[in-house]
Amino acid sequence: MLSGGIPIGKAFGIPLRLHYSWFIIFILVTWALAASYFPDTYPTWSSAAAIAAGVITSLLFFGSVLAHELMHSVVAQREGIPVQSITLFIFGGVSQLTAEPKRPGDEFRMAIAGPGTSLMLGGVFWAIYFGLHHTTGAAEFIGAVSYWLGLINLSLGVFNLIPGFPLDGGRVLRSILWGQSHNLLKATKTASDIGRGTGYLFIFVGIWFLFTTQWLNGIWLAFIGWFLESAAAGSYRQLALQDRLQGHKASEIMSRDCPQIDPDITIERLVNEHILSSGRRCFTVVEDDHVLGLVTMHNVKVVPRDLWKTKRVKEAMTTLDKVKSVGPNEELLTVLRIMNENDVNQVPVIEDHNIVGMIGRDKILSFIDVHKELGT
Repeated sequence: MLSGGIPIGKAFGIPLRLHYSWFIIFILVTWALAASYFPDTYPTWSSAAAIAAGVITSLLFFGSVLAHELMHSVVAQREGIPVQSITLFIFGGVSQLTAEPKRPGDEFRMAIAGPGTSLMLGGVFWAIYFGLHHTTGAAEFIGAVSYWLGLINLSLGVFNLIPGFPLDGGRVLRSILWGQSHNLLKATKTASDIGRGTGYLFIFVGIWFLFTTQWLNGIWLAFIGWFLESAAAGSYRQLALQDRLQGHKASEIMSRDCPQIDPDITIERLVNEHILSSGRRCFTVVEDDHVLGLVTMHNVKVVPRDLWKTKRVKEAMTTLDKVKSVGPNEELLTVLRIMNENDVNQVPVIEDHNIVGMIGRDKILSFIDVHKELGT
């Protein structure tokens, strides 16, 4: 869902990242708390106390969001689903799973774990607040931070239970529909349609707010609605794509014609005599029947144009030990995932240490389109 981000460590073996958009919302939340909420609610506080409360509350808030996502991921791991990473971004957090749940019960437990964690944290923070109610000094400071964190965690838990996919509530709904129909794709379609409808509702309410004095809330609601509608539609398309690729192997669509080039030709010759004349984007670099690596359009584009006449292919290629490859019996779904994870448009098919074919992203997309037209 999200690429890039800053690694901040691991939890339960899961890499944690901060997407660059996270800093935007962190600054906005901190500013709103330090400049408005705490000074208005506690007018006797100093500016330093309000700023400190704003920063601490923001950090604990995003810690709560991380706990929400961690519970999703921990349950997923327990159900045998590897978790690639957790990324915090402008709308909260997202766990990047490498596969869909295998059973409706797995989906239900994974989905409910996040909101359950948020509701539990909300209860704990409010218990702290009510325990420190009507106190002063440091206790009042802790109580004030706890009240806001309790409120926001309870709100987060309730919001995520809205039955619109891909929100947690939508995943709970999908698990129930899946259990009844025994058809994951059909259940996802229904939950996704509800999710898109929920997104449109947020957009319409946001637009209505734009014509009132709450224009800032309107922009935010419309933005959330747009994100939810896009995520719901995208999630269904992704599952439909997986459904079409399921059971198909790399050997079915790989190109067995792998053009070979000499490692000592220049980049200019490669472009003029091979790429432009054939339209191909990937070539095997071979010397004395020994495969050295691959050279692709990406390798060519990173070489400055004024060096094309002198730089040789073997200086620009990706050596074989660094090439992401697949076997002929690899699932097409796995092939596509490898392409996405490594940001490449083609991968070689290797068997017994020999390149027996190539698969390009365009071949996979063409395969999907044909099956879509045939209704298979």
